[in-house]
Amino acid sequence: MPRTPRTRRTPHTPRTPDIFDARTHQAARIGIPVVLGLVYGYWAAANRRGGGPITGWNVLFGFVTAIAFIVLCLAVATWAPLLKRELHSAVKSGFAGAAIGFLYAQTGQSVLRSVAIGTVVSAGIFAVFFYRYYTREDGEGNRIR
Repeated sequence: MPRTPRTRRTPHTPRTPDIFDARTHQAARIGIPVVLGLVYGYWAAANRRGGGPITGWNVLFGFVTAIAFIVLCLAVATWAPLLKRELHSAVKSGFAGAAIGFLYAQTGQSVLRSVAIGTVVSAGIFAVFFYRYYTREDGEGNRIR
């Protein structure tokens, strides 16, 4: 009786299952920045009015801030992954630091303090993102699977 050739098995690294389909991922790619932008706009408007009455200008400020945040968030999410890991980390952390600094500036504090807080937040986020990308990419920037 002839033996059938065995297939060689390659070591399989377990991956977490992807339980969502492509439509769900596409909706989340747009939906998450929109929800974050609306929360950010509300937060900025609330900081600006400082507990005072809600006015039409305050509502307009909140919506304009939300739209700006959504557009910038989508731009960063689209183009930052195309950059090298250092610039990728710098773009994402710069966006986060600027967003926090702007929120803090709406409370009426000094601009220098807002810049300092934004810079500290940006530096911390840069360190986390750089470490994440550095440990998950090879020297050319290709993801290690």
